[in-house]
Amino acid sequence: DGCGHTVLGPESGTLASINYPQTSPNSTVCEWEIRVKPGQRVQLKFGDFDIDDSDSCHSSYLRVHNGIGPTRTEIGKYCGFGLQMDGLITSKSNEVTVQFMSGTHTSGRGFLAAYSTTDKLDLITCLDNASHFSEPEFNKYCPAGCVIPFADISGTIPHGYRDSSSLCMAGVHAGVVSNTLGGQINVVISKGIPYYEGSLANNVTSKVGPLSTSLFTFKTSGCYGTLGMESGVIPDAQITASSILEWSDQTGQVNTWKPENARLKRVGPPWAAFISDEHQWLQIDLNKEKRITGIITTGSTLAEYYYYVSAYRILYSDDGQKWTVYREAGMDKDKVFQGNTELYQEVRNNFIPPIIARFFRINPLKWHQKIAMKVELLGCQFSIGRAPKITMQPPPQNKNNDKNNDFSDDFIHSVKTSLQTDKTTFTPEIKNTTVTPSVTKDVALAAVLVPVLVMVFTTLILILVCAWHWRNRKKKSEGTYDLPYWDRAGWWKGMKQFLPTKSAEHEETPVRYSSSEISHLRPREVPTMLQTESAEYAQPLVGGIVGTLHQRSTFKPEEGKEASYADLDPYNSPIQEVYHAYAEPLPITGPEYATPIIMDMSNHPSTPLGIPSISTFKAAGNQAPPLAGTYNKLLCRTDSTSSAQALYDTPKGQPGPGATEELVYQVPQSVAHSTGSKDE
Repeated sequence: DGCGHTVLGPESGTLASINYPQTSPNSTVCEWEIRVKPGQRVQLKFGDFDIDDSDSCHSSYLRVHNGIGPTRTEIGKYCGFGLQMDGLITSKSNEVTVQFMSGTHTSGRGFLAAYSTTDKLDLITCLDNASHFSEPEFNKYCPAGCVIPFADISGTIPHGYRDSSSLCMAGVHAGVVSNTLGGQINVVISKGIPYYEGSLANNVTSKVGPLSTSLFTFKTSGCYGTLGMESGVIPDAQITASSILEWSDQTGQVNTWKPENARLKRVGPPWAAFISDEHQWLQIDLNKEKRITGIITTGSTLAEYYYYVSAYRILYSDDGQKWTVYREAGMDKDKVFQGNTELYQEVRNNFIPPIIARFFRINPLKWHQKIAMKVELLGCQFSIGRAPKITMQPPPQNKNNDKNNDFSDDFIHSVKTSLQTDKTTFTPEIKNTTVTPSVTKDVALAAVLVPVLVMVFTTLILILVCAWHWRNRKKKSEGTYDLPYWDRAGWWKGMKQFLPTKSAEHEETPVRYSSSEISHLRPREVPTMLQTESAEYAQPLVGGIVGTLHQRSTFKPEEGKEASYADLDPYNSPIQEVYHAYAEPLPITGPEYATPIIMDMSNHPSTPLGIPSISTFKAAGNQAPPLAGTYNKLLCRTDSTSSAQALYDTPKGQPGPGATEELVYQVPQSVAHSTGSKDE
């Protein structure tokens, strides 16, 4: 009479003293016999140990034995308040006996322990929670039987569970381990959230929880998507039922609660059976085999009709004719699932191992007032190849033929169950289970075409942009003034159409300068020589025919007059050419701004204009600039006997044959010179 919470599974389990975690009663005893598969050994781990040791383990104690029965041998005898037993107690065989004796005492909670086979190296107990571990991610083995009434959990999937929750109990709630079998869990720790929801799942009620510093979730295969009841992927024609509730209300309107109404979260009435008994069913055809990992149910969801199913069985089939009742692995009884406790709340149940079938049937066993429900199936596509069928020799025919046939059917059924269980150990291929297969193909095709089209359009846009930039650069380079190339013949030929017509014999006559060396150069050599090095002073940016300069010009005319040059009129046009001299830096004592001078390039005697001509150019030596009323023509200076050295531009790179004082002016390269001058 001293046995408390006990679940003995084939590979693991949980056991506790009576009334745990409260004080155990006096004079009680309990003995557990644990067996695992032959060839394996048992390991025992204590989650809590608090037994009175006032009489040195004489009347109150816990004793562990190797073996079962009279031949068992003692491993150890334990007692003590708050005894820390962190290690494992390991047997020498596949059988262990645990004996608890409670004598006369006033305190002591008793104990809680878990066991498993020795190949489960990371065994924990039902009392361990996430705060006991510092790793951000870890794997542990949960024993069977961790749905205990004295442990709490807060939260749900996928949001996570509060760190104070029991790891193994939360694993059962999440559907990653079975309460009757136990199993491995993969835990991930993350930052906590302000609020934890509560829900009912797998016969475990999760409570609402407050803020915590951390939470934990479980890594799973990911095969928990909806299979199409709510979304409508499963058509109405594939949802059938044993009967349909049809009735008329007070207004005479006929109400029919059809099977297709059994879609979770759909507004409106549910499916309801015409007769409420244990022979009713709701059937869903998935069109092909699927891996079904869970189910979610609600009641009628109509406040005026308080109908719901509180317990049910699950049947499945490959052809819709032969049906198999779902059982947990290693169990010989049909599993009964807990349903709803009211008409609104969603209740989830998971299948461990999963069901692999095309046809799925729900058989209500208990209900409130009437059988009515809405459902959704969880799972994923099943694309793993079927296990090969096992062929067996038929049993020998004898007088016990009927008995052998029964044995053969049972054996084949157990083989089929074993094959289906083995298939669930593979990692499933996760696909989008909320769309039809044809839509899945279209999605895959679009996933390939969309990036290709994006790359093509991006390439075209880049080509257009580059072409546009290249065109703009070409236009810009063609329209830019390029001084070093003004002597090109192409430019001159293009400009001839804008100049007055002149005789052909004047086109190729070279220009003669006062310098003896310059006068011997060919026509194309003069601009080339002048361009060998940039001028000291700025060259004019505009060439061609220019009118008379206005007053206060910064260009200085040359003194003197050359009749042979001035008398020429090569273009026979009243419009005269003005040859731009080059500016010289302003004198230090002069005005801040340049003062232009007026120059007359005509070959007729000039008359006073009444406006003084002031030059900012400095003459040779200390000679003052020309006074008002003095007008000069812009001519080439040829006086080579001048003793004073000229301060005007001379072609760089041409020192002249020993005449350092000789002054040669640059002629604008854009102006065609007269061909009528002669050597002096």
